[in-house]
Amino acid sequence: MIINKSNLGIVFTGFKTAFNRGLGQSTSQYALISTPVPSSTSEEKYGWLGKFPNFKEWLGDRVVENVRLHDYAIRNRKFENTIAVDKDSIQDDQYGVFAPMFEEMGMATAAHPDQLVWPLLKAGFDGSRGLAYDGQFFFDTDHPALDENGAEISIANTDGGAGTPWFLMCLNRPLKPIIWQTRRPYDLKRKDRPEDDNVFDRDEFVYGVDARVNAGFALWQLCWGSKQTLNKANYQIAREALIGMKGDYGRPLGLMPTHLVVPPSLEFNALEILNAERDAAGATNVYKGTATPMVVPWLA
Repeated sequence: MIINKSNLGIVFTGFKTAFNRGLGQSTSQYALISTPVPSSTSEEKYGWLGKFPNFKEWLGDRVVENVRLHDYAIRNRKFENTIAVDKDSIQDDQYGVFAPMFEEMGMATAAHPDQLVWPLLKAGFDGSRGLAYDGQFFFDTDHPALDENGAEISIANTDGGAGTPWFLMCLNRPLKPIIWQTRRPYDLKRKDRPEDDNVFDRDEFVYGVDARVNAGFALWQLCWGSKQTLNKANYQIAREALIGMKGDYGRPLGLMPTHLVVPPSLEFNALEILNAERDAAGATNVYKGTATPMVVPWLA
């Protein structure tokens, strides 16, 4: 192949086609539990988190509720994935052998949000990747709230434990348990001009993907996390707690669990609880169909 601008454009088009093919092959699951939020600066502040608007009877003047602001922000992080292709390989028409590598890069790009979101959820028990908007662990037993009289109380969204974590979630609300923040989306770029340093110094064409993104905690009220044994009794505890979740001033949030999220090692337990006609004792399984089982490899 003659190395010129036109031919290099054709090569890049082929590499990008393989890249896009890889994007389409990856099965991402992060979008189900995260709310996408565009970012316009180095970090975004979410001080309004935790405020659930509520109606009250209109008697006299409106009662204006001040939003309790929290000092909670998600800072964008930069990520990159870069590969180099020897110029001689392109000149010798061997560029086709690199297509699988670009396809794999596409799959890695599509999977990257999962790599950020799911470990964040696992870290919610100990705060190792930050705290929730109220300063507590995302999964905690003493999230602050206000009771019917305005007095501060504690609300739990976990029952502790020391085993493999699993999660019961309500995912039909506008805001999800996790925020997926994008400042600059993933984009495949190239450096293949003769004057580029990598071409002049090393005789290599360089191709890379980069982005500015991050994941952070949103509403702990929408998610029950447990490290107890996943069985019927503990599922009942989680379900009743999530359904009974209340906002400030004792207002029921009206949550209904939609998904039971588990790692591969707990798939059998989840399917037995949610899909079996009868439980282990032979009794009718009253929890059949009460949530959708969701097996997440990223939680392994």
